[in-house]
Amino acid sequence: MGLSFHYSGSIAKAELLPELIDEVQDIAGVYNWKINVYERQFPENSFGTSDYNQSIYGVNFTPPGCETISLCFLSNGRMSSHAHLKFYGKTNEQPEKEYLYMLSVKTQFVNVETHQFIIQLFRYLNTKYFVNFTLTDDGRYWETNDIDILKTNFKRNADLISGFSSALECVPIEKGETIENYFKRLLNLIQKRKKQ
Repeated sequence: MGLSFHYSGSIAKAELLPELIDEVQDIAGVYNWKINVYERQFPENSFGTSDYNQSIYGVNFTPPGCETISLCFLSNGRMSSHAHLKFYGKTNEQPEKEYLYMLSVKTQFVNVETHQFIIQLFRYLNTKYFVNFTLTDDGRYWETNDIDILKTNFKRNADLISGFSSALECVPIEKGETIENYFKRLLNLIQKRKKQ
């Protein structure tokens, strides 16, 4: 539960990294967003290979109320993050290897305008710096560029969370009821209220 967007891709050319970092630093600075800069240059002969070292290249930033947005790459040029490298960087399990390149950011606690700005920033960066880039937006703004759809999805998400929170407060767990049965009963009540 919670409005998020999910993305993956690569930087188009190794030599674009310093320019990308500088541009994102400038933008984040205008909004006073927290920013972290990692390595600014890819090592020689690593870009475009399947292997990677244990360093992170690029920048991340954190708008208020938002999870950190990673514009970071492994030495092979594929998008990842410091946390992803730490958790999945040394795995030999195939499903876990794919998680290394799957990034997500929860935006449910920012306002509509901030979510819109972040998605527009990704549109711009994609045209200038990325290749093989994909983004899926729970707010559907990336896919539609329609602010009304984004507002509707933000409201729907807020209503869902509010309804669930209210249900937790108003519907106590019954004596002897398992957690699983409690949540089933709670979800049934929420569904009934939504239909009214």
